[in-house]
Formats: sequence, C-alpha cells, structure tokens
Amino acid sequence: MKISAFRLYFIYFRWMILVTGGTGLVGAHLLVQLTQNHDKIRAIHRKNSNLKAVKKVFSYYFDDILPFYSKIEWVEADITDTPSLESVFIGITHVYHSAAMVSFHPNKYREMRKINIEGTANIVNFSIAAGVKKFCHVSSIAAVGKPINNQIIDESTEWAVETSNYGYAITKYGAEMEVWRGSQEGLDVVIVNPGIILGEGFWNAGSGQFFSKVKKGMLFYTEGITGYVDVQDVVKSMIALMENSVKNERYILISENRSFKSIFSEIAVVFGVKTPSIKVTKLMSSIGWRVATLISGLTGKEPILTKHSAISIHNKHTISNTKIKNEIGIQFNSINETIARVCKSFNN
Repeated sequence: MKISAFRLYFIYFRWMILVTGGTGLVGAHLLVQLTQNHDKIRAIHRKNSNLKAVKKVFSYYFDDILPFYSKIEWVEADITDTPSLESVFIGITHVYHSAAMVSFHPNKYREMRKINIEGTANIVNFSIAAGVKKFCHVSSIAAVGKPINNQIIDESTEWAVETSNYGYAITKYGAEMEVWRGSQEGLDVVIVNPGIILGEGFWNAGSGQFFSKVKKGMLFYTEGITGYVDVQDVVKSMIALMENSVKNERYILISENRSFKSIFSEIAVVFGVKTPSIKVTKLMSSIGWRVATLISGLTGKEPILTKHSAISIHNKHTISNTKIKNEIGIQFNSINETIARVCKSFNN
C-alpha cells in the first residue's frame, strides 16, 4: 500500500490518537508501535490499573523506554463512567478501542455487559460527538459465527446465539452491534476479530498463562483446534487498517489453526520442560467443570474451568485469514517463531 507524502504528514503530525485498554495485552503492544511514529497519543486507564505492566512491555522492545513511553498522555477514566470521558475526547481524531472484560464465569455476565457493550456504546457516542475520523474496534473470534458442520469460518459466517450462547461471546457480539450502529451514524469504523493472541507480558492472565503454566509443568492437553495470532500481527493489522482507506469492514486475524496439544507441546519444547502427556477426554472435562464450580462456590474465586470452556477446549474449528491478507498483504509470523520469542521474553 503506497502512501503519499501528504498523507504521511497527515498521519504522523495531524493525528491525535486515543487508545482504550492500553493496560491490556493488545493495548500495551499497540502503544509500543504507535509511539514509534506518533507524538500525540492519549490513553485512558482506570484508577487501580497497573501501568508498571505497560512499562514492562515497552522494555521488551527498547533498552531505554523513556523517549517512547513519555509520548503517552495517561488520563484516568472509565469507559462505563461517562462524566470521566467528557474531557478525554478533546482534539481526538482517531480511536483504537481495545478495552474489554474477558471472563467465562456465568456470574460475570452482567459486569461484562456493562463493560463490553455499554462501555463500547459510550466510546462510540463520544467519538461521533467529537467528530472522530476513524475508529478501530478490537473484537474477538468469539463474535464470529460458528458453523454447525465443519465448514471454514470466515467473516461471512452468520453469528447465532445457539452456537455462541456464552456470556463473553454474547457481549462481544453486542459490542460490535454498537460499533455498527456508530457506522450508521457517520463514524468510519474497522473491526478486527483476533483468535487466541500470543504475546509478551501479562503472564498471569489470558493466554499469558499458557507460558507460565507450561513452564511450571502442565500435564494435560486436549486436541481441540482454533486460530492463534501473534500480538505484533494484531497491532500491525490494526494500524494498517487505520491508515488504509477501508471503512465499515471487519477482519479475522489469525496466523494458524493449531491444536491446544501442539501449542502446549511447542511451548514446553522451547522451555526445555516435559511436554503434556495426559489427554483430557470430554468426560473428564465434564466432571472437571462441575468440581471447579463447587470449589469456586466455596472459595469465591473464579473457577479454572467452566461449562463453556470445558466444551470449547474440544471443539475443532478451521478459521480463514484470507480477507485481511488480501486487504493489507500481511505475512503473519509463524506461531512457532512467536512462541520462541515469547518464551525468551518470559525467561528474561
């Protein structure tokens, strides 16, 4: 994609960028990339969020983080609290909305609705009112339809509550509906739907636990298959789509379709630890989520396995990345290369 000198000037000197979810995996890596080419970046964070974790992500890229990290104007705000957002959008021209809550616990459904759906509606509404030129929403593969048969999943696969009837999927789909509503009101939008994102940092949450748990010694595996993607490729795609003239489209972001067994085994090989050797059957998962729910009820902690996750870890989905490759010509990092890099960062 060739960009004119005028457009380069417009991108790098006239943009004022807002990032939500900057203290999460995608948001932190996005800030790293944006600070290399932009000087006007505003990011919101909640009162008790961990900015040290963001600095740690910057340290994976730079020996001296200050010249880049100092470009970020941090503002304390909450996407579910509209008064806190009123001053955030002053001067903003472009928005990357990556803030979201991820949970598979049924008890977290109401909270997820508030953050994922109502919070997104707030960001969309403020973007429209502020005359934002373009809006990138980080959704999820969970908001893309799942076929009943073994068809390949792509952006045209119809979403149905019958096949995606768990809280996280419902709220991410609802968030997309708010973004599409914004597009009908004149906001230029792009939506990305990443698969499981692998990347440095946040080792005790989300996919970061793949690395921390395998390093400690993970015995169990399943043969379920889904799409995986490098966080660097997610960020690269988001930025390319925002700098492209494309609008009002959604794009699946995955590098490879891999089994949980192959991912866990590759991580174990790189770490030099024993590979998982005990296959988890559907019966074992069925018993496991019930036991986990009982323990959760007694301790108040979120269960390590839920009814949905017990089912999903056995599903075998093949997901297409053709649309994004055709749009921006991206060559995705191989997942083995990603795992090797992330394991190295974990060890360091």
